[in-house]
Amino acid sequence: MSRIAQSTIQEVERKLDALAVVEDYVRLEKKGGRYWGRCPFHSGGQERTPSFTVDPDKKMYYCFGCHEGGSIIKFIMEMDKLSFPEAVETLARRFGIEIIRENGIADAADPEKNSRIEGLAELYRGVSVSFHYFLTKKSEGTTAKRYIISRGISQEMIDRFKLGYSPEDRLWLYGFLTKKGFSPPLLAASGLFSERYPQSSFFSGRLMFPIADRQGRVVAFGGRIISGEGPKYINSRETEIYHKGQTLFAIDLALPEIRRTKTAYLAEGYMDVIALHQAGITNALAPLGTAFTDDQAKLLSRWADRINLVFDSDEAGQNAAVKAILTCRKNGLACSVAVPGGEGSQKGENEPPEGEIFKDPADILKYQGPDALQKQMQYLILDFEYLISRSRRLFDISGSEGKAKAAAFLFPYLELLDSEVSRDACFGAAADALGADRAAILNDYSRRYTGRTTSRPEGDSPKPLQMNDELGLLTLIMVNSGLYPLFRKAIGIEEIEDRAAKELFIAMEECYVREEGGVDAILSRISSVPLRNFVVSKGISREFAGNPEQLMNDGIKRLNQKKLRRRLSEIAAELHGLEHNPSVQRQEDRLDELLTEKMHIDTELRRLKEAKV
Repeated sequence: MSRIAQSTIQEVERKLDALAVVEDYVRLEKKGGRYWGRCPFHSGGQERTPSFTVDPDKKMYYCFGCHEGGSIIKFIMEMDKLSFPEAVETLARRFGIEIIRENGIADAADPEKNSRIEGLAELYRGVSVSFHYFLTKKSEGTTAKRYIISRGISQEMIDRFKLGYSPEDRLWLYGFLTKKGFSPPLLAASGLFSERYPQSSFFSGRLMFPIADRQGRVVAFGGRIISGEGPKYINSRETEIYHKGQTLFAIDLALPEIRRTKTAYLAEGYMDVIALHQAGITNALAPLGTAFTDDQAKLLSRWADRINLVFDSDEAGQNAAVKAILTCRKNGLACSVAVPGGEGSQKGENEPPEGEIFKDPADILKYQGPDALQKQMQYLILDFEYLISRSRRLFDISGSEGKAKAAAFLFPYLELLDSEVSRDACFGAAADALGADRAAILNDYSRRYTGRTTSRPEGDSPKPLQMNDELGLLTLIMVNSGLYPLFRKAIGIEEIEDRAAKELFIAMEECYVREEGGVDAILSRISSVPLRNFVVSKGISREFAGNPEQLMNDGIKRLNQKKLRRRLSEIAAELHGLEHNPSVQRQEDRLDELLTEKMHIDTELRRLKEAKV
């Protein structure tokens, strides 16, 4: 797909409502000419004194605590961990702006595809409502409802998750949807019907779990068998609106709490997630019948810093936990593990049948209730501690061979760490836990993973930039980019001496030449982090309040005055040399030239001083 046209980007920047966008994430209060709130970046919104500010006119944000700032497009990129095109598309759709590509084709140019996607969304919405009605109101759903209630699930959770029941009659759904006006091709593309028998429903006699996207639109179903034979769980086939490895069950319900806490609880299945939500752990979600994928981890990393794994305590669940830990670490997510039925579990009045254990959150909810489940979720161990414990159970560490295997079990995790300090600490912890020599474990690891470069500590942070006439003027132009064409006619790059101001000038010139508008395009071309922070913080301040064009003209006048005074200093130095160096005293022509130039400069300086621009 070709890039988004600059005209679309500029239209998004022009039409977006900065306050409406930011207030989806931060509570803002107006003080003076700006709006203030608690920073969502460095404090999780918990700081006592608001340091985060939004300027709705300039459509910029800045935090005076952590120095995060930029345009509202950048804000969406940071909050939802989107790429620039994804953020532009998100805002364009929110504010009803047609997305045009560089090839001149609008996204809406494929009406057939758009109609099909809208049809699938409407179809799934209607089916979800119907299945929920069968579960809660119809006699056909009585057995399924009794089952869900026997698991300790409340009516509130049944409604919140829109749980449903699919009728035994496999032909009912096709007839129902065709009467509603859905076409056979759309039904065939829905993933709800057999490929061999197009009128036969994929789901029959099952407890239904609607699967929604981040916006809460139902895009698929999971179904649990209630009686008879067949797979315990089945999911919808993939469609244009549903990709199993890129979707998470309950993402729509969990996202607000994940954003607030920067933490997600990842369980194995539908029932576990519902149990956790009933216990008040509303940032719980689950993959969809597959292992936790890189795509799912990358999606969660948009909002979360940490994942708490809540997998079954049986062998399969613990193997899945090991894989999920590696997936988390590979994608930059910290990780902890809860083991239902393990340490921290509390005995209650109700116990599982003889010979069984509490193996998952759904069991704890069923036999001990939501309070016990919530309490157990407070018992978490760090991922590496869990892996060490797991390795000690998997291998006999009483002998050297078992110690070697147990250590090797930990190596894939160690390889994923991006900190040499953390890796070094883990080597020490592994040696202590396995009763092995630290140097021996390190040597085994080094032989397996070669070519590693040792990270070096970063140097001292650069000194903060200081405001000067050149940097101030260039910052003014950046936040009022419509003035740049006039500015570049008056001032050339060679007339700028300050290094930071020159970098900003070059960034704006590149954007101007390439016809790329907006603050983000300029900031993306600035390599200096202190400079980016400086221009954003100054740009959103009240230092440039007033008439921007007048401020620009005043700034240009000051630069011209400085340039002329600088030239006067050079002339004075050369005149001094002519007067005191006998070898050049007879160069009267040069002397006349310098005196004439000085006279013109003096005149120009007087004119600039008296001029009212």
